[in-house]
Amino acid sequence: MIQSNSIRAATDNAWAFQERILPAVSRTFALTIPQLAPRLRTVIANAYLLCRIADTIEDEQALPIDVKQEFHERFTRVVAATEDPHSFARELAPLLHGNTLAAERELVAQTPAVIEVADSFNLAQRESLTRCIRTMCTGMPSFERRASTAGLANLREMDRYCYYVAGVVGQTLTDLFCDHSPHIASQREAMSALDVSFGQGLQMTNILKDFWEDRARGVCWMPHDVFARAGVELKDLHSNQVPAAFGAAYAQLIGIAHSHLRNALKYTLLIPEKEVGIRRFCLIALGLAMRTLASIAAQPEFTAATQVKVSRKVVKKIVIASRLFAGYSRVLQRWFTRLADGLPLHALADDWGGLLPGAQSPWPRKDTCGPARAMPSK
Repeated sequence: MIQSNSIRAATDNAWAFQERILPAVSRTFALTIPQLAPRLRTVIANAYLLCRIADTIEDEQALPIDVKQEFHERFTRVVAATEDPHSFARELAPLLHGNTLAAERELVAQTPAVIEVADSFNLAQRESLTRCIRTMCTGMPSFERRASTAGLANLREMDRYCYYVAGVVGQTLTDLFCDHSPHIASQREAMSALDVSFGQGLQMTNILKDFWEDRARGVCWMPHDVFARAGVELKDLHSNQVPAAFGAAYAQLIGIAHSHLRNALKYTLLIPEKEVGIRRFCLIALGLAMRTLASIAAQPEFTAATQVKVSRKVVKKIVIASRLFAGYSRVLQRWFTRLADGLPLHALADDWGGLLPGAQSPWPRKDTCGPARAMPSK
């Protein structure tokens, strides 16, 4: 009985840590995840924290490339139950002494608690989380470590980058939503044709917003070819002397992001109207992205993300709208139309990610990283 009580107390502490750390490492997800039903809220919060640990490894400037590689590989093994999370956390956390925030260091140090919560999930959930982390930890670093202010080669490379950092998260959400509800699962095929696009729309919005901050740290996630065709060399840009052609190329990318966010709305409307929590989760993220795009489009001369950041007043309005309209698909379509008013719209390439009717998505959906974590023995 004493051992049983101690196990229960440890598990309760792990769950409490997850609840406490989430708002410290992400204000956006701390806003959207509480919209979900409790059981789904726990697994999606856990998924985000796992992704945040992977991001923290890559973002830490004090870590040499080979050390990042080692810890990415070790973390995939931790999530797949083939390495001890305690030794991983104990060895990584002290190395995060560069630009990593204190809350992120604490998250890494408490990796065993995050894994303990993951151990409580069912097999389908654990397999989805394992695949997501393996995909991120394999694909994301390949881009991060050859990044420069010259940008990515072309739009196709931007698509691939967005997949590894956000599209795979869209796929994971589909898995978790379908596991949560058989009614949602009946829409899996249609949702799977749109989930990567949803993730890319959100990621492209962040890339557009953070262009100048990314450039200051020596990276650029914009497609070089789009700007080169306009006569602009990304590596030669300076915030105090931006050519007009830059704005035209930027508008094209805003239009592409807008197209992806239209797919995000289609994705959201595939979720049954009675699932208002999941719809609110999607709608808040979608609404914030749309308003951010509108702010960027209205201020093409911006030179800092703070100049186009959505205000707290606007955030509050989006949250209220999601609560009022989540269960009404026709109202949501009109709401989105108002958000999109005046935004450029650029069609996606015909061969993009399987979005054409009947097309086969090129993005992988099967778990290729071996078994998920086994359920812990009691």
